[in-house]
Amino acid sequence: MQNKTIIVTGANAGMGLATTIELAKEGIHVIMACRDTKRGNEAKERAMAESNSTNISLYQCDLGSMESIYNFADQIKENFYKIDGLINNAGVVSLKHTRTEDGFESMIGVNHLGHFLLTYLLLDVLKKSDQARIINVASGAYKAGTLDYNDMHFKNRSFNVIKGYGQSKLCNILFTLELNKHLEGTNVSTFALHPGAVSTSLGVDRRTGFGEKVHSLLRPFFLTSEEGAETAIYLTTESKIDHLSGRYFYKKKLQPTKYKKVNENEAKKLWNWSIKELGLN
Repeated sequence: MQNKTIIVTGANAGMGLATTIELAKEGIHVIMACRDTKRGNEAKERAMAESNSTNISLYQCDLGSMESIYNFADQIKENFYKIDGLINNAGVVSLKHTRTEDGFESMIGVNHLGHFLLTYLLLDVLKKSDQARIINVASGAYKAGTLDYNDMHFKNRSFNVIKGYGQSKLCNILFTLELNKHLEGTNVSTFALHPGAVSTSLGVDRRTGFGEKVHSLLRPFFLTSEEGAETAIYLTTESKIDHLSGRYFYKKKLQPTKYKKVNENEAKKLWNWSIKELGLN
């Protein structure tokens, strides 16, 4: 794993921090992508101490801001010839119907569209790696998700946290499925994972500071940070799983997606909607 560089979004707490520490222990250069640089720097100090590695960098990246994502991607491409892995871990859970600065409903804005844009912008540097991985942290909550392409931001549909979060996690799985098709013939593989119940600092980890009410609602969908990180690390570092690209994992094992919405047609539709929504062509 020497000379490998891997980006982890939402790396300052919970599963993102646990993933950073374990990858750094393997001798990997980890780039922590964090929205809040103050909290990010505190987490970086902790990660360096716990991993006994100084090979950790911190960059500011707010997944709820297209401008911030473009700036982050530009910095990465300026400073690194290649990237060997991207772990799309950052997540937000919103009790109330809130919007990103670009006008997207917050959960689909950060959890799906932000990571879609980041991945899209970094594909060129990922393709320069001998064997790169794109890991999307999804959740079993995808089964609660439905997609209405005329109203993905809940302008007219009734909103609640389970619907919004479920929709964003369904998007993570469908994005992985379609992204795999766009990666055919390259050295890049992609996987989605259910981290289990990452309950240790869920409010902080998922970037909202919401209370026990949501915690109890979502508890069925979320292992500890370290257990959740194990599958992300496995999918990033295991060399013999490229043939399973596009698939969904739980506890380091292939997990069937038993939901009619998870299909190639839906994945293609979501990809096309996302490209249009983000103004990409």
